[in-house]
Amino acid sequence: MTQPAYDIAILGAGPVGRVLALLLARHARRPQRIALLAGAPPARADGAAAAGVPAADPRVLALNHGSRVLLESLQTWPHRAADIRNVHVSQRGRLGSTVIRCDDFQVARLGSVVSYAELHAALEARVAASGVTVLQGPPAQVHGQDGAGITVRQGDAELRCCVAVLSDGSGANDVRREYGQHAVITSAHAALPRPGWAWERFTAEGPLALLPHPQQPQAYSVVWCCAPERAARLAQLDNAAFSAALSAAFGARLGRLSSQAPRHVFPLALSARRMLAQGRLAAIGNAAQTLHPVAGQGLNLGLRDAARLAQGLADWLSDPAADPAPALAGFARARRADRWITAGLTDLMPRAFATGLAPVEHACGLALLALDLAAPLRAPLARHLLQGLRA
Repeated sequence: MTQPAYDIAILGAGPVGRVLALLLARHARRPQRIALLAGAPPARADGAAAAGVPAADPRVLALNHGSRVLLESLQTWPHRAADIRNVHVSQRGRLGSTVIRCDDFQVARLGSVVSYAELHAALEARVAASGVTVLQGPPAQVHGQDGAGITVRQGDAELRCCVAVLSDGSGANDVRREYGQHAVITSAHAALPRPGWAWERFTAEGPLALLPHPQQPQAYSVVWCCAPERAARLAQLDNAAFSAALSAAFGARLGRLSSQAPRHVFPLALSARRMLAQGRLAAIGNAAQTLHPVAGQGLNLGLRDAARLAQGLADWLSDPAADPAPALAGFARARRADRWITAGLTDLMPRAFATGLAPVEHACGLALLALDLAAPLRAPLARHLLQGLRA
């Protein structure tokens, strides 16, 4: 039987897929036999293709301490980043709040906020220098697998590989929850900014997060989770009315909030695969699970997926003719606890604080108060958000 053209094909070239490609290239004797299947190059505003230059993308990413260490080891950390040294968690209209500080863990920062476009550019440059084969085209799909390999189709092209990894898209619906919330994404300037602080404020409709913006010192990236009807109304407000609504929902800690930026609305749901590996096929990142954005854990979890998969395949890459199934099964077992703990936390928090039941919400407030008063209670949660459960 003809030898597969590639040892590994990674379907999806988002941050998680590119990080996996770079980690695997460190172990591969022939990195050119790692294929990264990317989408078609984005178009510039003038309509011309701009390979390597992502279209204007307003998204920012909250990366925890563990993710920053990983990206710095790959020399892909963006030049501009806003450090998060303190996280203030509170509940609108109820008692109780807590502050998580980097000093509690003897680290310089709990995390950082970076521009999606700048991280994409840094990863793309490193992949280009790594020797990994990048195949541009329509979204790729696994067409089938057998004992010798996997067939992948990308448009009219077809390739064979020993292992395929799904890294983009959305998690399968083995586990699914609709939150009845949409996220309004934008940015706002604060009259009284506090450098190094991030804010997670739970409201009756969902969490409202303000993260320091990596490109504007007095600005914050806003993730406002609320009922779909409310999100639609907020998206249609003029800037003055939206700024007033945002200031009222968040409170006075940062003074008046003023937003002049475009607003984008996204529906929120949990979706996850129960099995990360099936034969020669593995899933990581958004292809493995998509989470509620509370606490900004989705990408951080995906990067841990990539790091553990690369570790599991390191020995196999020295002999790609061997059966990769045991290594992939080991990867899936190692990731089980971290995935479900993180998914459980991000699933529980937005629902518990938005039940509309006063006893439950008061209990949540007491829990925040207990976390604030007792560092031993606060430490396990904070440490998980800081670096996840690593195995």
